[in-house]
Amino acid sequence: MQIRILGCSGGIGGARRTTAMLVDDDILIDGGTGVGDLSLEELARIDHVFITHSHLDHIACIPLLIDSVARHRSKPITLYATVAVLRILQGHVFNWLIWPDFSRIPDTRNPFMTYRTVAIGESVQLGGRRITPLPAQHTVPAVGYHLDSGIASLVFTGDTTIQDKLWDHLNRIDNLRYLIIETAFSEEQRDIAVASKHLSPAMLGRELAKLKRPAEIYVTHLKPGDDDVITTEVEHFAGQYAPAMLRNGQTFEL
Repeated sequence: MQIRILGCSGGIGGARRTTAMLVDDDILIDGGTGVGDLSLEELARIDHVFITHSHLDHIACIPLLIDSVARHRSKPITLYATVAVLRILQGHVFNWLIWPDFSRIPDTRNPFMTYRTVAIGESVQLGGRRITPLPAQHTVPAVGYHLDSGIASLVFTGDTTIQDKLWDHLNRIDNLRYLIIETAFSEEQRDIAVASKHLSPAMLGRELAKLKRPAEIYVTHLKPGDDDVITTEVEHFAGQYAPAMLRNGQTFEL
């Protein structure tokens, strides 16, 4: 299993792209603006899209993806998310007002897009790859994802704040190799981090102390303009865990 980072910023501007990860060539984890850098041929190979939550920086390119490639495909693209997240997408995105309802185009028997619900702790198996939703705590219904090749695992927290349930799951993963965890705001903006249910560097340090297994740790979702400050503060508050900043184009092999 190969995971390619298409976007990992908390915003746009310059070369920044928002959250999206391509698993092999047929699975997306979130669909932020990084998806737009793929070629039409690459987009057409995507069969499955797993969504952490409904915020725009994580879903912006999903409607455009479906519209761009549907006519070039022989089967629908499947969107995977919790019941709560799918209800938000159906009610506020694929509602004919913001974007067409591709679950009904060309018709309900032959749609360009289908929905599949997922639940925390319940795995989806796709060709030997196991994808499992994990607990997250955010301002809207949200999950993280555990990607397991059978040889090694990567966990992506999605957007989340301080909570213990995630670490209960993580500490039971025997083959954990990589952890990608968000830290959106600097300590100067800690109040915003708390209000928006993100992490700051000091909060990150306290959360990483809950991890009882070895893993390579990567920090994602830094807000534009504060990248350098957040990086410095992460080193100060969490340097003992040797976190690195996630980069666009980075790949992970499992």
